[in-house]
Amino acid sequence: MPPGPDVLPRRALLRTGLAAGLVLGAGGACTGGPPSPELVIAGGVQPGVYINLARSLAAIWQERLGLDRPPRVLDTAGSGQNMQLLTGGAATVAISQVDVAAEVAGAATGPDEPMALARLYDDVTHVVVRRDSGLARLSDLRGRRVSIGPDGSGYQPIALRLLRAAGLDPSVLADPVELGLPDAVTALREDRIDAFFWSGGVPTDGIRELAARTPIRLLELGDALDRTREEFPVYSLATVPANTYGLPGPVACLSVRNALLVRAAMPDDLAESLIRAAFDAQPRVAEASPAAVTIDSRSAIGTQPVPLHPGAVRFYRSTKGY
Repeated sequence: MPPGPDVLPRRALLRTGLAAGLVLGAGGACTGGPPSPELVIAGGVQPGVYINLARSLAAIWQERLGLDRPPRVLDTAGSGQNMQLLTGGAATVAISQVDVAAEVAGAATGPDEPMALARLYDDVTHVVVRRDSGLARLSDLRGRRVSIGPDGSGYQPIALRLLRAAGLDPSVLADPVELGLPDAVTALREDRIDAFFWSGGVPTDGIRELAARTPIRLLELGDALDRTREEFPVYSLATVPANTYGLPGPVACLSVRNALLVRAAMPDDLAESLIRAAFDAQPRVAEASPAAVTIDSRSAIGTQPVPLHPGAVRFYRSTKGY
């Protein structure tokens, strides 16, 4: 019989610590009993949806799984770095865009292969400019100062793909820079850059805060949307609704699914308990970000092309969502 939703049996936790190579704290050596493994979650940048979700999940798992120590949440550049941490064993759980995860999954096999616990929500790629800039479409970025996102983020590859689809090699930009969201927001507000790329849930707190002080617009992506999706079918179309960030009308953008990921080495008992605990506390997960409101057991199985972990499959079958 699978473990209950609230407390994972210690034997499963201990087995997980050995099989998945989780990080064990030094304090357990003095307690007289072996410690449960420490969960390490690769999150993202602040302010951002990834880091908020990671912190919410950490609190839920600490309460419901009876862990000796709170899970650790890592600040990271995003999907690319998260997948490196996960497959390298420095993180137990990671949040990533499925395009980045699928590329890593193609190169990692056996116990290090990334597998999904759930589809979380969809990221929408924003290209943000000041409303008074006169910029309206991707082609207007020629010769401009543009942040394409930091190396290790999931959205830098998307930025480069969109630019090339619009006929703009990055070399035609005046000064392409690799800023994370907080630095990009500050640089745009201070007029040190003309535009920045960002991929995140709608609305993203950092951009909402920027728009409250500096009127912005999102660039129309035009034909670059179709060309990028033709070459990379993992992407979809999305619309940022009117009034989001004070926008006067809706804007068509690119979207990509996000997933909660572990390694294949994680025992089924633990994988099932992690995702069960998250769904049992779904209202709290949704509080972490408006983007998480849409998470449910039926949409959560849509992690393709990244396969679901067998423990997650067992959970979804028990809810008749699979």
